[in-house]
Amino acid sequence: MANQPEFQDYYKTLGVPRTATQAEIKKAFRKLARESHPDKHAGDKTAERRFKEINEANAVLSDPGKRAKYDQFGRDWEAYARAGAAAGGASGGRDPFGPGGPFAGFSGFRTASGTAPGGVRYEFRTTGDAGSFSDFFHMMFGDESAAAGEPEVFSTGGGESIDDLLSRLGMAGAGTGAAGSTRGGATGPGRPAARGRPAPVEVTAEVTLEEAFHGTSRIVEIDGRRLEVTIPRGVNTGSRIRLTGKGPGGADLIVVTRQKPHRVFARRGDDLEREVAITLMEALLGSEIPVGTLKGRVLLKVPPGTQIGRSFRLKGQGMPRFKGDGSGDLYVRVRVVLPTDLAPEARSAAETFLHLVDQPDPRA
Repeated sequence: MANQPEFQDYYKTLGVPRTATQAEIKKAFRKLARESHPDKHAGDKTAERRFKEINEANAVLSDPGKRAKYDQFGRDWEAYARAGAAAGGASGGRDPFGPGGPFAGFSGFRTASGTAPGGVRYEFRTTGDAGSFSDFFHMMFGDESAAAGEPEVFSTGGGESIDDLLSRLGMAGAGTGAAGSTRGGATGPGRPAARGRPAPVEVTAEVTLEEAFHGTSRIVEIDGRRLEVTIPRGVNTGSRIRLTGKGPGGADLIVVTRQKPHRVFARRGDDLEREVAITLMEALLGSEIPVGTLKGRVLLKVPPGTQIGRSFRLKGQGMPRFKGDGSGDLYVRVRVVLPTDLAPEARSAAETFLHLVDQPDPRA
């Protein structure tokens, strides 16, 4: 590790302000991770390093506990780092957060076993480059076992599992090693061993369609503790968000979402459907009509001779995908509203027009 720890401004790395919400941080991370994914930049070491920096920043800022500690040190981190290095050299690697350490009074991020308490375990394997993560990250959030070449395990805190997140980024399986295991007796793709752990506890969270579209959060009270749960974009009825170790007695907490019906939109998976009324003139002669979507208003081009019940597809105007990139589509079905209470002149004009129209019998 370098003598002078390298400082990485995680907010600058993700391009978000220090006041950014968890939803804004997640959105920025997903966008940057897609842009810098190694699969898109084969052999580009700069892109690979950028990708690792983005993951490092997200690993801290997406975890409320780590983010608070990062924010707490602020501009004075270098002074703490120098004090930590001096204390570590004098005590043979003594815990800098322990009694007498330079960070005494600040709770550490790891338990006695070296794993992050609470949140989902996330294993990130590097390519053997000692500079894959910044010195500041190793000093503040790292694991002593990294020096021995073992994979490092970080906590993502609340929200969806890291496996689900990586899957949505097209990185399925990236959170496990060749054998699909993690440190500390964990089994499976980044999952802690179930041995001795209480059965998972499920709770239900009702969300509106707008909340499912934009993402939201819910407060869950567990054993007198209030836990804020991030509900990611794209959830549907039956979507499951696992928070490892956050339930009563250290059990996993599983939040199952249920979406409320909407008065305008009907949902079919990631697609949405809605109905829009148009006039007889718009149906006969064609027009451009405004249509409300969950993203805002768009113009729908209605061609001349549009029939009642015809459906138009607005690509990408549906729901964001809970697992995967992109969005579904919006299907707009038109309903022609005929004029009523015709004045005598209008009725006469309508009869003249209809007699001129060469329309075959639609029932034949």
